Amino acid sequence: MARRKLVAGNWKMNGSRAALAELDAVAAAAQAAPGIDVAMAVPFTLIAPAAERVPSLSIGAEDVHERDSGAHTGCVSAGMVKEAGARFTIVGHSERRADQGETSQDAWAKAAAAHRNGLQVILCCGETEAERNAGRAERVVQAQIEKSVPDNADGSWFTLAYEPRWAIGTGQTPTVEEIASIHAIARAKLRMLIGDAADEVRILYGGSVTGDNAATLLAVENVDGALVGGASLTAAKFVPIIEAAARL
Repeated sequence: MARRKLVAGNWKMNGSRAALAELDAVAAAAQAAPGIDVAMAVPFTLIAPAAERVPSLSIGAEDVHERDSGAHTGCVSAGMVKEAGARFTIVGHSERRADQGETSQDAWAKAAAAHRNGLQVILCCGETEAERNAGRAERVVQAQIEKSVPDNADGSWFTLAYEPRWAIGTGQTPTVEEIASIHAIARAKLRMLIGDAADEVRILYGGSVTGDNAATLLAVENVDGALVGGASLTAAKFVPIIEAAARL
């Protein structure tokens, strides 16, 4: 079935109020491409000013806590980021799994919390280089999906993102055939978990997506968009990815 392409950016621990000027051109490019969806996850401190500056653009959080409130010093809840203007959140990002030791169960709880508070969710999965070299990429991705995806997930609020950890920020990408294989496996696993609703869930590819390779990557079967890191920091690099998606 036809699914609208989604191009989502993730600023990670980058950006400032001055950097929000980059979003003006991004919002303009999104409005010029009504056939696709464009979203940008920014640091917690920039959610409110970003949402105010570009109300037409879907602004999101890069993470949320699994609890709605409580004694969790330094954490931010889904309700808090929604109140600040976020429309979605990323959960289970590979950098959270690697640097903060988060598990697939943590990602599941965060996805559930986000949905409970009316946010859309981009849930990430992906293997390390060692896991791929050991021939375990498919099993790792399947296990992460099985443990991370809420039972009530559907395309109205839930998006899956495949991001091979070894490709993030390295300039390396899997082959088209490798991406197609993992995305097909991810789709099949989703069908096992949530049935026909899986056909409406978008599966994004993330990992060194640029304006140069976006058209090729986004044309792969079951690739319904991109989760973009470094190239989302400037309009000059992000807009070409939006334009590539709009041409498909």
